[in-house]
Amino acid sequence: MKVRHIFAVCLVLAAAGVSKAKSEETEYLAVFMEGKKVGHSIRNRVTADGKVTTTNEVSIQVSRAGAPVKMNTTETSIETIDGKPLGFKFVHDFGRMVTTISGTVDELWIVDLTVTSMGKRQKKTFGWPSGAVMTEGLRLLQIEKGLKEGLKYSVKRFSPLGLRAFEPEIHIGPKRNVDLLGRVVALTEVKTILKAQTGGEIVTTSYVDEDLRMQKSITTTMETQVEMIACTKEFALGENDVLELVDKMFLASPEPLNDIELAKSVIYHLKPSDQATTLMIPSSDNQSVEQLKQGGVIVTVRPVAAPAGAKRGYNGKDSNILEAMKPTEYLQSDYKEIIELANRAVGDTKDAAGAVKRIESFVSKYIDNRSLSVGYASAAEVAASKVGDCSEFAVLTAAMCRAAGIPARIVFGLAYVKAFGQRENVFGGHAWVEAYVGDKWIGLDATRTPKGFDAGHIALAIGNGEPADFLNLATTLGRFKIDRVEVNKDE
Repeated sequence: MKVRHIFAVCLVLAAAGVSKAKSEETEYLAVFMEGKKVGHSIRNRVTADGKVTTTNEVSIQVSRAGAPVKMNTTETSIETIDGKPLGFKFVHDFGRMVTTISGTVDELWIVDLTVTSMGKRQKKTFGWPSGAVMTEGLRLLQIEKGLKEGLKYSVKRFSPLGLRAFEPEIHIGPKRNVDLLGRVVALTEVKTILKAQTGGEIVTTSYVDEDLRMQKSITTTMETQVEMIACTKEFALGENDVLELVDKMFLASPEPLNDIELAKSVIYHLKPSDQATTLMIPSSDNQSVEQLKQGGVIVTVRPVAAPAGAKRGYNGKDSNILEAMKPTEYLQSDYKEIIELANRAVGDTKDAAGAVKRIESFVSKYIDNRSLSVGYASAAEVAASKVGDCSEFAVLTAAMCRAAGIPARIVFGLAYVKAFGQRENVFGGHAWVEAYVGDKWIGLDATRTPKGFDAGHIALAIGNGEPADFLNLATTLGRFKIDRVEVNKDE
């Protein structure tokens, strides 16, 4: 699955904390994962000409099966002195691919947006989420609310990553003595609870001084603890440790699942890691979900076959299916290069089932460098580089389906593998595609052809491959174990 949980972590870290009110100030923080220093954060706030410009850079480097993966994100908010949004910029640099998202907000609360990737620009407009604030607006609200223990409130915070407003709850806790790399300081505890659409949540516990400057934060997601600690510039930018993330990507199977590709269905009994955990697993045509009173979940995966004779295209009115036909920031189905690849793959076939299988087969051969080093790439970037792993296969497959007039969406979850390195009989983090054919969502997995999608796949989040989908995944993966499996090869 690569570093998708790091992508979700970057989303959370970019939103954490505020800066002290001065004409200019730069703060440095070290980023730790599982106790190892893996990067840094630099926060800069400048007040000039009636505007406040706040920039937050997060840089993280980890290893995945020995392949180094580096992710840099930089978020800039431009606001008035009283916190009104004026503009924003977000840059994510994943080594091979750099994408810039920038926008300006006019007096009518209309955003003029520009997305630049691989030298190409896309422009569009959208309405600003009502009541949403950015960094300075959040800082002013926190000053207004204060740090009285027991105080609880919510805030609507806009994030350029995903172009949406998240609504975290903020809980003010007591003062505590906090260790800041050997320096013990009395700080106020602030918990930020970010809820995903699936019902899960990510909790960040921060410790702030009297000026509301964040000195330390702790976030746990996908069984990985991420800490940010205020420190000197030299330490923040200094040498990092090597953190191997492969172990975080796998879940043990209770038994070997021989010839899983031949199974008509598989019933998975999922057990939460603790009684307080409520698992929110999505249902689809390929997967049904039963919530148990004890907190567990029974997931039945039964792959559906593509209806024969269905034509390409969709003429219905279902908003979710219509949404799955549109180009997005990560699925650029309107790009010339993507359209050309789709035409090459599909040829003159009008049959939707045949078209999606041709696209699946085409992508499996087209990406000729299966590398774990790519942080996260869009379909257009994959089309150009031909490099990546499961998520790159998925975004290119989905974009080509949409370019061919077939609704498609990205699925994140787990897939069974007989062996991976020294590990045997495990479920690994994975990404694949569902395409809408006839009246069914059909599973496609270009990474695993010719076997493709089978009952060894458990979906945990479904969407367009955007950051919000990673948040849904981050609140589920790592919070359960597979307690029991029932394989049915005859039905």
